[in-house]
Amino acid sequence: MVNLTPNPSFSLTVRVQLSNRVGTLGILTQAIGMAGGNIGQIDVVEQNRKTLVRDLTIDASSTEQAETIVQAIKTVQDVRVLSVSDRTFDLHRGGKIRVQSKIPLRHQDDLAMAYTPGVARICRAIAEDPNKVHTLTMKSNTVAIVTDGSAVLGLGNLGPAGALPVMEGKAMLFREFADINAFPICLDTQDTEAIVKTVKNLAPVFGGVNLEDISAPRCFEIERRLQQELQIPIFHDDQHGTAVVSLAALLNALRLVKKSMDTVRIVINGAGAAGVAIARLLRKAGATQILMCDSRGIISRDRTNLTFEKQEFAIEESGSLADAMQNSDVFLGVSVPDVVTVEMVKSMADAPIVFAMANPIPEIQPELICDCVAVMATGRSDYANQINNVLAFPGIFRGALDCRATNMTTKMYLEAAGAIASLVKSTELDAEHIIPSVFDPRVVPAVSAAVQYAARQDGVAEC
Repeated sequence: MVNLTPNPSFSLTVRVQLSNRVGTLGILTQAIGMAGGNIGQIDVVEQNRKTLVRDLTIDASSTEQAETIVQAIKTVQDVRVLSVSDRTFDLHRGGKIRVQSKIPLRHQDDLAMAYTPGVARICRAIAEDPNKVHTLTMKSNTVAIVTDGSAVLGLGNLGPAGALPVMEGKAMLFREFADINAFPICLDTQDTEAIVKTVKNLAPVFGGVNLEDISAPRCFEIERRLQQELQIPIFHDDQHGTAVVSLAALLNALRLVKKSMDTVRIVINGAGAAGVAIARLLRKAGATQILMCDSRGIISRDRTNLTFEKQEFAIEESGSLADAMQNSDVFLGVSVPDVVTVEMVKSMADAPIVFAMANPIPEIQPELICDCVAVMATGRSDYANQINNVLAFPGIFRGALDCRATNMTTKMYLEAAGAIASLVKSTELDAEHIIPSVFDPRVVPAVSAAVQYAARQDGVAEC
């Protein structure tokens, strides 16, 4: 496996004392580089005639490499390590979000209106006309981020406490990208009925529900039940967020290689929530040849004990992942690291498109196939063409909340994907730019507008 690129998720701040002598810093930085570290900011903390104290920001590629870098620093003559801190852990200390009042309470009048006795008038108004809850409370701009911790990132079943840092991060993204209030709801149960009942009981507070990191196949049933039993949008991001962004990227990749959705042979490796949702959305977008693979290879009709979702995509063809990839035009990986080889990619059709989206390690490292593919994308931020759900869910919820959608529909997802893809103009489109940046300020407004249009077309918008 190719060594991973150093990145900020494994960054350190190392405080060192070194002799105030020409060349010492150069020797130190060389040692860090030889150990695989990528040096960022260097700050002077203290200085006198004999010594300097500096803070060095260093990116590593893993916790093991970070330790190697620290050990390398300790071997440099006239350099003493004073402290080492993990910048990612430092960022998370005390949590990443908080509840903050929108209005100040400076006077007795403020308190009388915001709380008792004035709030009683608001309560009665809502009780008499329940629709006023959307205008007189936070409901219209608030999303519940619900998880049971059973499928946290690529880490597996970590439980509700282990999932909380991810849900806090998701809440940050809602606020920063779409100005939506979102709150983590980490449930201490993995029972489908209990989850459905709990979310239904919480629903009066929220304008929408983002299901997150719930394992398949339970996630399908939970989403379906909640969509049926509640009148607010329910969105499982691991399914539909991934599918929307994957479709957006694929639309532009196909434009680049001058192939059409209805003629390409597409291999999807991974038959969980993301893989199934991608396959379903691609079909709605016009794909006709989809080969879905799991750990046993192509999902074929001659296999037994297939889940309902796998049965939906079972085909006559059988074989291994390598067999599926022969003469295929597109590979979409939402599975596990290092399951694709260079030989498999070379067996694909001309101008192959490879989306290796397993995180943090993709199905194949881009460095291995940069000369073999027409377009390469991953789920990582340190490579070009990051397939990142942040491009989808903030704008989708912004649109759904603003038109008070009672449901999420396939048309909303298709329109969202089209809106994202349209932000990359023909003059900008190239092999390393098939998708806009998550920091592009046009993304959320474009997706929101597209979602509202589709919601009104489908008759699920209440305003």
